[in-house]
Amino acid sequence: MAVRQIYYACKSCNFVSEMTVCPRCAGETTKDWQGMVAIVDYEKSEIAKKMGITANGTYALKVR
Repeated sequence: MAVRQIYYACKSCNFVSEMTVCPRCAGETTKDWQGMVAIVDYEKSEIAKKMGITANGTYALKVR
């Protein structure tokens, strides 16, 4: 049986990771989030600009 991985989203920067503390900004994380976007070139990404993202990675669209 496969173990399902739990992902957390940072309440400050929306970064998604497996950590209970954000590895990007050391902010508080939560399991209560929706949607996901992967940014591979934040300098050219319109979505990254609109979301205020300044680094490549996986981000939640909505964090509660």
